[in-house]
Amino acid sequence: MARDYYGILGVAKNATDQEIKRAYRKLARELHPDVNPSEDAQHRFGEVTTAYEVLSDPQKRKVVDLGGDPMDSGARGAGGGDPFSGFGGLGDIMDAFFGAAGGGGGRGRGPRSRVQPGSDALIRLGLTLEECATGVDREITVDTAIVCDLCRGAGAAEGTGTKTCDTCGGAGEVQSVQRSFLGQVVTARPCPVCRGFGEVIPDPCRQCGGDGRVRARRNVTAKIPPGVGDGMRIRLSGQGEVGPGGGPAGDLYVEIDEAPHEVFVRQGNDLHCNFRIPMTTAALGATVPIETLIDGDYELDIEPGTQPATELVLTAKGMPRLRSSGRVDGRGDLHVHIDVVVPTKLDDAQRDLLVELAQQRGEDVPSLSSNGSKPGGLFSKLRTKNHR
Repeated sequence: MARDYYGILGVAKNATDQEIKRAYRKLARELHPDVNPSEDAQHRFGEVTTAYEVLSDPQKRKVVDLGGDPMDSGARGAGGGDPFSGFGGLGDIMDAFFGAAGGGGGRGRGPRSRVQPGSDALIRLGLTLEECATGVDREITVDTAIVCDLCRGAGAAEGTGTKTCDTCGGAGEVQSVQRSFLGQVVTARPCPVCRGFGEVIPDPCRQCGGDGRVRARRNVTAKIPPGVGDGMRIRLSGQGEVGPGGGPAGDLYVEIDEAPHEVFVRQGNDLHCNFRIPMTTAALGATVPIETLIDGDYELDIEPGTQPATELVLTAKGMPRLRSSGRVDGRGDLHVHIDVVVPTKLDDAQRDLLVELAQQRGEDVPSLSSNGSKPGGLFSKLRTKNHR
């Protein structure tokens, strides 16, 4: 009586090749002797392996579908012989555990291309706060790999070329076969002679040594948009390192190093500055000129009675807002912190004027301010405590 190979794998008779393969992988992981050493599991593992061998072969599967058993010929039984010998040296077993990239069965990946993409490069660029605000075109010098102008990236001397590697026969890898308790194991590794390229350069270029690229110093123009800040990176596409074999160049990243400003302090898109005014200006009020970072002089209104540490906000007088797309969308604010300057040296006339002003305002006797505290505040508690 023919065995039910579909039932052994637990799939329907109309199952696709992928469904059969997934079912086999699942059962192989559960029943493998390294995972389940029981005698019953080993027997079932042999049955599952045989069922997969039959159903993955179109000719054998056709025999099963016609009601026959392709394994009745005596070539192999469900539990006899080497259950792995028909799988290309452990290829499908490795496939069950690691997928298509398992590395068994002699199925190599083939030679890799000698032409590889290049790496990105990074350079720091120092800018002033004004340059960060307005943007600037700056020519910078970079030391990167460029295409060898002698062999134009081929790596071979002029008039010569490459030839197929004799060691791997152009496959880019060499294989070794070992016997284990699981059967025959085939492993592949990159060819040590051609380094996996499948070909060698008998006569390398004398300028690049066969790499197809050389290091050189060149000038690049970096267009810095308005609104950049310290630590930001500007990407210059295709201006990085040329790849081996003259492969496409990577990108060049310009990292901004913003220098401190002697007047303005930057916080995001806002600017802050201290503005010193005489105490008379603070008391009487005035319109005074103040220099901004981008817009030149601005007429600042000082209200009468302005107190020290007053903060005046000038809308849209700060840094440009740089979006991720590189587009400028509005500007931040300029925060002006008022610093009232009290004179330290007075002549007799000035002193008499201030004394007269103080007398007219009834300010002869200084007093402690309550700071707006409510009854029962800190000082009240201290007095109450002292009287107990």
